[in-house]
Amino acid sequence: MTAPADPRDPTRAAAQAADVQAAVEASIGEPERFALVYDVHYRAVHRYVAARLGPDAAEDVAAEVFLTAFRDRGRFDPRRGQVRPWLFGIATNLVGRHGRTERRRLARLRAGVEAESGFEDTVADKVAAQRLRPQLGTALGSLGRGDRDVLLLVAVAGLGYAEVADALGIPAGTVGSRMNRARAKVRRLLEATDAHPAPTTRKHTEDPHG
Repeated sequence: MTAPADPRDPTRAAAQAADVQAAVEASIGEPERFALVYDVHYRAVHRYVAARLGPDAAEDVAAEVFLTAFRDRGRFDPRRGQVRPWLFGIATNLVGRHGRTERRRLARLRAGVEAESGFEDTVADKVAAQRLRPQLGTALGSLGRGDRDVLLLVAVAGLGYAEVADALGIPAGTVGSRMNRARAKVRRLLEATDAHPAPTTRKHTEDPHG
């Protein structure tokens, strides 16, 4: 199984992206060549879907992303972008068909009962990531779908603005405006929560000598 290239090595990442693109094109006549696409991108796609729909739905939906890509590989146009944003565009469309599941996921985050938020890899302090789950659920749930798509493609999938534009089929300027709006709203809600933290209950212990 081919591991994804380290994004900190741009030369290797670019070479791998070219290999994956060639594999998509070659798979029209040699379907087995499509396996490279799965090997390189499955983990990242699964992580993104899990952050949006939760781990229970992630495996089936991530598999559907690659089945859809394989079925539609003849329509992939490298002039319109690379394979990675193409896959995440498919993933985002499939997530959109599971709106009820995403709403339940956000409700569980707000209630603090979800085991993972999907943002642990983007928050250096794991304790902070756990503490922020309810606030993140509230903040993400307050966003419109378009703004949430852009924010999570950047924050979780790690796409650049140009890749998000390719993934969603929207102008790069629209990506920037949605990202700014989403960031501002999330920051405002998180700051408001920090300013008015939920009360904590302290367990009373009797003084055995009192």
